Amino acid sequence: MEHEKNPWETISSQLVYDNPWINLTEYQVITPAGKPGIYGKVHFKNIAIGVIALDDQGNTYLVGQHRFVLDAYSWEITEGGCPEGTDYLETAKRELKEETGFEANQWTEILRMHVSNSVSDEYAVVYVAQQLIAGKSEPEDTEKLAIKKLPFTEAVQWVMEGKITDSISVAAILKWHFIQSNAGHK
Repeated sequence: MEHEKNPWETISSQLVYDNPWINLTEYQVITPAGKPGIYGKVHFKNIAIGVIALDDQGNTYLVGQHRFVLDAYSWEITEGGCPEGTDYLETAKRELKEETGFEANQWTEILRMHVSNSVSDEYAVVYVAQQLIAGKSEPEDTEKLAIKKLPFTEAVQWVMEGKITDSISVAAILKWHFIQSNAGHK
């Protein structure tokens, strides 16, 4: 189909930056308008994994931390990186335990998404963890985390009020809210 044909032509590419988590490539291109241009792409070396932890009373557990890139505090669902070739669900289980101390007996995948496809190829997979079992968290050295327990409906309200702005968290919370709101309407 014509609208699915790639209108971009790549002339050349150059790796500009590389570290263990990301790399940045600059492309010399011919734009869809037929003119020379440049395009930058941030490649993520891990799949982003998100987990909404829900207890039997309908509460969720948000993770709070100061995000270096934003220089701001952020409330989010549990998130972490899944190295290529690693099982997504196993990574979700590891991240939930690491950040909150919880383990879960029930796991549901609810979302796969491209996080910011205008500049990066970051891909995310999100799960809901239920039937929680409390334990001790084991955050990484790069994490100074706070855990906030609140009713899931309040987390939805936080999204609507702009108190939660992380894209994976926003999409996951709204998706689960939609699923739950429509569960009885099928």
